[in-house]
Amino acid sequence: MIEPSPTTRIANHLARGTLKAIVPETATKPGYMVLRVPDTSYELHLVPATNILTPVGKRIVGIVRAKAKRVDTTETGGRFIEPVAGRPRRIQGFIIATDTAANTITVETGVPITCELTDARQQASDFTEGQFVGFDILDGATFTPES
Repeated sequence: MIEPSPTTRIANHLARGTLKAIVPETATKPGYMVLRVPDTSYELHLVPATNILTPVGKRIVGIVRAKAKRVDTTETGGRFIEPVAGRPRRIQGFIIATDTAANTITVETGVPITCELTDARQQASDFTEGQFVGFDILDGATFTPES
């Protein structure tokens, strides 16, 4: 079910949604949480960076972080996260912030995602706010709840 967007304003780098589930780790896979994003069908599987104290079914706000493979600028298309349900593998959207000290860009994909650049040929200073980019991300995207 698609939920309506909240109307209260928060910082543009923060992601908000509903905690749908917390899945414990197994012998072969790390544990993860499922973040349901309002006004979309997205159900993102993210590794919690700290303990999640929010009860399942309640709203949660925090920072989504990922490690970007090679970032490409693009001229067409829309904002998206692939797949719609599962661990994020590919994202596309507008850069809303860059941090040259941390070598990260924050991309608005429907959910803001702060991405560390892992391609040694690219630096955050190579990009500007407002650029439209698309790229694959490495396994292990995390969620840090806002305290």
